[in-house]
Amino acid sequence: MTTSNTEAREIQPSILSFVKDLPNLCSLAGLACTTLAIYFSIIGVYSAAMIAMVWAVGFDWADGLIARSMKGRTKTQGVFGGQLDVCIDIVSYGVAPAVLLLSYGSFEPIFLAGAFLMLAAGVIRLSYFSTYGLAEGAKYTGLALDNNSLILVFIFLFESAFSHGAFSIILYAACVALATLNVAQIKTPKLSGKPLNVYLLAFYTLAITAAYAWKLL
Repeated sequence: MTTSNTEAREIQPSILSFVKDLPNLCSLAGLACTTLAIYFSIIGVYSAAMIAMVWAVGFDWADGLIARSMKGRTKTQGVFGGQLDVCIDIVSYGVAPAVLLLSYGSFEPIFLAGAFLMLAAGVIRLSYFSTYGLAEGAKYTGLALDNNSLILVFIFLFESAFSHGAFSIILYAACVALATLNVAQIKTPKLSGKPLNVYLLAFYTLAITAAYAWKLL
C-alpha cells in the first residue's frame, strides 16, 4: 500500500506543467485580458475596459476549440483545463462586471448590492453547471455567464448618449437583470463551439474593438 501511494505521488505532474498546455495558455490569455479590464475600469478608462472584456470572451471560446482539436490530451489535462476555465470565468464574468459597476458608480455604497448580485449569481451559476452540466445535452440552465460581458460591452456603446447619473442607473439595472437571468430556470443554447457562432463572435469582437478604439482616439 505504501509503495503504491509513493508511486502515485511520483507520477503526479507538477502544477506548472499544465501551463504549457496550449488550451490553458489560451485561458490564461483571457485572464490577462480580464485583469486589464478590471484595471481600466478602476481608473475609469471604460473604452479600454470594454475592449479587454470582449477579448476575454474570445479567448474563453478559443480554449475549448483548441482543446477539442488537439489529439492525445489526457483525461487529467481535460479535467484540469475545465477547472481552470471555471475559476477564470468567476473572475471574467463575475468580478470584472462587478468592478465595472462599482467604478462607474464612483464606488458609492449603493452599488455594492448590484456588485454582490453579479458575483453571487456567477458563483451559483458555475457551481450549478459543475454539478449538473448541460441540460438536454446541448442547453444551459440559466443565461451563460459569457453573455454578461457580450451584452455589457454593447450597452456601454450608448454611454455617451446619457448623463453619467442616468447611465449609472441603466448599467445597474442591466447588471441586476443579467444576474437574475444567470440563475433563472430558463434553457439557453450553448453558443460556443459551433463554427458559425465562432465567426460571429470574431466579427463582433473586431467590431467592438474598432468602435471603442475610435472612442479612445
